[in-house]
Amino acid sequence: MEIIHVKDKGFFIEKSSDEKKEIIAELTYKRDGNVLIADHTFVSEELRGQGVAEKLFNEIVSFARENDLKIHAVCSYIVRKFENETYSDIKV
Repeated sequence: MEIIHVKDKGFFIEKSSDEKKEIIAELTYKRDGNVLIADHTFVSEELRGQGVAEKLFNEIVSFARENDLKIHAVCSYIVRKFENETYSDIKV
């Protein structure tokens, strides 16, 4: 399962069938200077319960840390994840 990063948009997982591509999981953000505003997380029913949202979350966390960025959590999933002090270095 490949996670695709589209700069200044988010992290996505696509499913391809024939000539059609469908986004089956995503964590989207908008960039404002050195802050990533994480505004939406979605995982399709077929992938739920497999830790996919966690994988997407880990991608944005790694990206933020590697690029000295902060994350402003708007999405409820990320707000809950940020309750853990492990992420205080990147939390706005």
